Amino acid sequence: MSQPIPEINQVKAFLLSLQDQICQKLAAADGQASFVEDQWVREEGGGGRSRVLTHGAVFEQAGVNFSHVSGATLPASATAHRPELAGRSFQAMGVSLVIHPLSPYIPTSHANVRFFIAEKPGEEPVWWFGGGFDLTPFYGFEEDAHHWHLTAQQLCQPFGDDVYPKYKKWCDDYFFIKHRNEARGVGGLFFDDVNTPDFATSFAFMQAVGNGFTDAYLPIVEKRKVLPWGERERQFQLYRRGRYVEFNLVWDRGTLFGLQTGGRTESILMSMPPLVRWEYNFQPETDSPEAALYRDFLPVRDWLSNGEKE
Repeated sequence: MSQPIPEINQVKAFLLSLQDQICQKLAAADGQASFVEDQWVREEGGGGRSRVLTHGAVFEQAGVNFSHVSGATLPASATAHRPELAGRSFQAMGVSLVIHPLSPYIPTSHANVRFFIAEKPGEEPVWWFGGGFDLTPFYGFEEDAHHWHLTAQQLCQPFGDDVYPKYKKWCDDYFFIKHRNEARGVGGLFFDDVNTPDFATSFAFMQAVGNGFTDAYLPIVEKRKVLPWGERERQFQLYRRGRYVEFNLVWDRGTLFGLQTGGRTESILMSMPPLVRWEYNFQPETDSPEAALYRDFLPVRDWLSNGEKE
């Protein structure tokens, strides 16, 4: 039996509202800077609105993007793993955000929620939801990681006991910098290809993840933004931001999809930190706060129990 045609306009309305809400909450948390918006049109179809906050009291740079792009054919990055999509027209829409705080004690964070549909005359549409959020601390706090994962677990719970463990593992596996053999951060949720048991349930889950991001992140921001920091912490933050750049440019599928579909380059690369540095063969001092990141936070852990390494 065929499923009802997905309500694309409902998804788009939610995503536009989500972008508004997240920007309002981030600007309030910053208290100094506001978002500047660029609206853009994509020649091949669609467009979006990019919002960026810079030089804030709390956030050095925060970008929250909405995009809705369409086209007659899919790029290679989309059909490599899904050959059944070849020859279909497509629409892809989503909200994607990356936050680079000024304080080294506030983690960088990324989130996105997205919807994809590919259509062909005379055939059922192929559609799915994807998204997630992850946390990248420079100086880790166990209670922050626990809160982050508890929020993720609680928003997943109405959709089944297996949902959080499955998407937590997917996040750990995905946000792994293979050429460094280390995780990007402490993980969170990552999901893709969600289209069961039906559109309404799949859409509800994507909404829960989108709405849950600020519940997970802003309490950490409020707690850590008051901590004093100095040049040592700043330099380590800038060094670790290099890992973020490496992952996004080498491994991230979303970056590749955006560039291959002719998306707006400035919007795609707003995920990059405003300042970053690399240092040859850096090794943190033994038992230093910097070494604790590598020892206690980057190895995969069960953050909901006693935080044991998995």
